Amino acid sequence: MKTSRIVAILCLVLFASIILNAQDTPPSFDAFEAKLAQAGSRAQILDARSEEEYIQNHLKGAISFSVASEADFQKQASRLTKINPVFIYSIANGRSGQLAKKLREAGFADVTELPGGLSKWIGSGRPVVSTVGSGWSLTDYQAQLNSEKLVLVDFGSRYCGSCKKLAPTVDELEKEQASTIKVIRVEAYENKELVKQLGITSLPTLVLYKGNKEVWKKAGVTPKSEIQASIAESL
Repeated sequence: MKTSRIVAILCLVLFASIILNAQDTPPSFDAFEAKLAQAGSRAQILDARSEEEYIQNHLKGAISFSVASEADFQKQASRLTKINPVFIYSIANGRSGQLAKKLREAGFADVTELPGGLSKWIGSGRPVVSTVGSGWSLTDYQAQLNSEKLVLVDFGSRYCGSCKKLAPTVDELEKEQASTIKVIRVEAYENKELVKQLGITSLPTLVLYKGNKEVWKKAGVTPKSEIQASIAESL
């Protein structure tokens, strides 16, 4: 009898775990858009980035929800309706994840994050409200790749924490291997059309070219040794 009860309890725990994990799994873009459309006028879309980032590019209908303190959070959260669905995004899912956690703890029952963040959204070709131009064309970009050296392109943003971590490594490589590589830095949110055409969906992303041809690509804060190895292999 005791054994059967233990088995039953373990099954219930496992079932609950599966349900919770399913709830924590971010939706696809299609699912996100469908849920947003279904919410209609009840949707509360929050941009968890800075005010400056929001002004440059944001989702249609979003409001700036940048909080620097608990007092800021309480003040802005008091303007929201707890029973209405909330949709949150940031560059990736760093700031949006923190804000989503705080909102859930504050009693907001339906909180959904944009999967992969705004960088993936833009890189996938989805629309944003923008006050900056589209930036370089693909032709402009390809002209920059014309070099006898290897060309290392750093797709990032001055607002991106991971991009800032990678930047010193790229700077060092540019100085140390000036005779073999040319470095190009692309501010992703000022070059939305280019990012879309190249399929850059994560920041930072490094792309290495040889003779105008892509020979290596890596997203994230890549170790210096790995970048050096890719350069050495391509020489």
